[in-house]
Amino acid sequence: MQTISVTSEQARRLILNGEAPAGLNVSGGLDLSDCTSLTTLPAGLRVKRLVLDECSSLRELPRDLQCFDLSMHATPITSLPADLKVEYRLDLSNCDMLEALPAGLKVGSLILRECTSLRALPEDLDVFFLDIPGCVGLTGFPARGPARMGRLNMRGCTRLCALPSWLKRLSQLDVSGCSNLQALPEGLQVSSWLDLAHTPIKSLPASLQGVQLRWRGVAINERIAFHPETFSAQEVLNERNTEVRRVLFERVGYETFMEQAHAEVLDQDQDPGGTRRLLRVPLTGDEPLVCLGVYCPSTGRQYLLRVPPTMCSCHQAAAWIAGFDDPDQYRPLDET
Repeated sequence: MQTISVTSEQARRLILNGEAPAGLNVSGGLDLSDCTSLTTLPAGLRVKRLVLDECSSLRELPRDLQCFDLSMHATPITSLPADLKVEYRLDLSNCDMLEALPAGLKVGSLILRECTSLRALPEDLDVFFLDIPGCVGLTGFPARGPARMGRLNMRGCTRLCALPSWLKRLSQLDVSGCSNLQALPEGLQVSSWLDLAHTPIKSLPASLQGVQLRWRGVAINERIAFHPETFSAQEVLNERNTEVRRVLFERVGYETFMEQAHAEVLDQDQDPGGTRRLLRVPLTGDEPLVCLGVYCPSTGRQYLLRVPPTMCSCHQAAAWIAGFDDPDQYRPLDET
């Protein structure tokens, strides 16, 4: 294939006018983002950085495309060509129609954030940074992959139940929100940090002892992660780091904390579920903790829901929870 060298502006004009020949070699980057009429690219395109974000009519990439960096946020692409070559970073965030990736895909950083239609990762995947947060269709990993990665971000992958057996070493691992991930494999090593917020993980294997733990990005210790029931309300109040203290509220439970802290009752009323209470606990160096306590008539249990500290009444707090800025507009028949 003959190579034709052009500038970024020349390439953009040729492509958008439908006059681009095969074999374009673009000096520099090529930004075609938001070109909603773009449907095709020339075969054999060579470019350092290619941006195709929100090209809503682009359904496929050309054969023999080569670039250093490719960004395709929110395009309706469903698959990638087998001969695609991206050296550094391939960003397919919010490509919610993407269903498959080519086997043997090799790229430094692969970003698949919120690719909700993707059911599987390709065999022999070769990446160093893998970001798959919100890929709720993924049920497992391929049989073969790299033994070592810099980062694996699988936050919110609710159907993934286990990490791949081939993965042995990581720098950073984010499994927060993986509600079906019961445990991490023995032998796995993480050199930097591990975020395990909102997972059913109860302990760490010996190979992960001493790893820096995080809860939604906040550094915590093993006691907070695995033994929150051992904290008293006074210990929570004595915590000087406001971010850690907010994690402790969540881990200990608002109900337990408010009871132990002898929360002030700001307001009390009745709804069809029973008595409601607006509770407040002042916090040093932070805004007060205010929660609305409601009862579920079917279970008989009380639930505490945190609300902004500006709430003054149960009705105002319930309206805010329901999404109403003006509590006077919130008139439900049944607030349970």
